[in-house]
Amino acid sequence: MSKILILVTNHATLGETDEANGTFAPELTHALHEIINAGHDYDLVSIKGGEAPLYGTDMEGDEINNKILADETFQNRINNTIPVSQINVDDYAGIFYPGGFGLLTDLASNDDVARLTAKHYEGGGVLSAVCHGPAGLLPVKLSDGEPLLSKIKVTGFTREEEVDYGTIDKIPFLLEESLARTARNYSKTQPWGEYVVQDSRVITGQNPASAGAVGKALVEALKEKQTA
Repeated sequence: MSKILILVTNHATLGETDEANGTFAPELTHALHEIINAGHDYDLVSIKGGEAPLYGTDMEGDEINNKILADETFQNRINNTIPVSQINVDDYAGIFYPGGFGLLTDLASNDDVARLTAKHYEGGGVLSAVCHGPAGLLPVKLSDGEPLLSKIKVTGFTREEEVDYGTIDKIPFLLEESLARTARNYSKTQPWGEYVVQDSRVITGQNPASAGAVGKALVEALKEKQTA
């Protein structure tokens, strides 16, 4: 059984507002559903450790979200996340960054996590992220000094989706613009449609509707890696 390192934010509000935020639960749970069903284990890890804030925990009719949120093991892990300083990245087969606005304030600019992610990737690991999660890849620099994203095709939450969601004036920065400036290529589909881009062991999804598909793609990439 291989293990997935899931990086979640410690930041509990939407940018500098007082609006409750953190990791968007369905983006975590729908990917986790695929990871668990494929027989993989996981650790929930944050910069500081301890309880990690979630929102979107009351999505009506979302059985996958409700089931995982009610799971005792999950609750123990989300309330007691492991500090990044205490993990050995070599213990993991893949890394996943779920979305939510919180990580725009911490994981999107944290050098310790960026170095860990770079080491994992250069060691042959698989990276994955969904919605605002690809922001966590922005500070990642490889051993040649170049940004990881400068070599990679990606997607992520769009300007149109920020406008629709009413967050365009509240976010610390616009993810689409940052990805378009940094990545080798940024692409997107219509707002709120499922869309996944996979390139060189990096898997990214555009929005909440893409979380399950990112989880499936991660599982498949790990399977291919094991049989290669």
